[in-house]
Amino acid sequence: MRLFVLVAITMCAFAANSVLNRIGVAIQGMDPMDFATVRTGAGAVMLWILVALRNAPRPAVFTMSRLYGATALAIYMVGFSLAYITLDAGLGALILFGVLQIVVFTWAVIEGGTIPFLRWLGAAIALTGLGVLLWPSGETPVPFSGALAMTIAGASWAAYTLLGRAEADPLGATASNFLLCLPLVAAAMLWVGHSPMPLPGIITAVIAGALTSGVGYAMWYRALPSLPTTVAGIAQLSVPVIAVIAGVVFLSEPLTLRLLIAGTLVLGGIAVSLTARR
Repeated sequence: MRLFVLVAITMCAFAANSVLNRIGVAIQGMDPMDFATVRTGAGAVMLWILVALRNAPRPAVFTMSRLYGATALAIYMVGFSLAYITLDAGLGALILFGVLQIVVFTWAVIEGGTIPFLRWLGAAIALTGLGVLLWPSGETPVPFSGALAMTIAGASWAAYTLLGRAEADPLGATASNFLLCLPLVAAAMLWVGHSPMPLPGIITAVIAGALTSGVGYAMWYRALPSLPTTVAGIAQLSVPVIAVIAGVVFLSEPLTLRLLIAGTLVLGGIAVSLTARR
């Protein structure tokens, strides 16, 4: 039960990232690279405060595993922010976690792991629900630039998830990853050019960095060692549904029958997958 609660809270934090990033970039006018940099910096500060408060040795920062994690995190941060210039929060979350699902399942097959039939079935049901919920209808095309940026972000987040499975110190690893990630994201910001930052956008980026990213990612790294690889991927399919519900509650977006049906499919698919045993 504690693991379920931890994963549920973490998925809500991930969904909040999509909503906050969309608000900061598309509504409050924050430059996406500036948003990514402030978000990363706020996350690093929060995580190292938590590290300093605990009664444990300081984590090693400059290791190869940390460098890999920081690079994956930096690519995700940049792609995630750039995508929300043109993508809605729900569609962006669909692309992000759909790509993650494909990469995680592919990696599980490459590793030679046995994936039970119910887990495959649950993943198919959940992906069907996401398609029902979020795939654009009518004549409106998916913006190519935003879709490409989010696809890259999704692959990078999958790599970050896979790297976190072997971490013995989740909080220390996440804090180190954010610290090493910050100069990479800042360099990307300086390369594309800096623009004035609106105060509401800064506040939104700080919340996204310190709480829903920093604390959320630390909780995710804590949960990962207890989750099979495919379950870690499937669980994150709940994030787009949560993101759309948050849009209904906080952004006054309409609650439709399509949303209810798709949400039932996604959550049902997750339930089916979690009943599978190796």
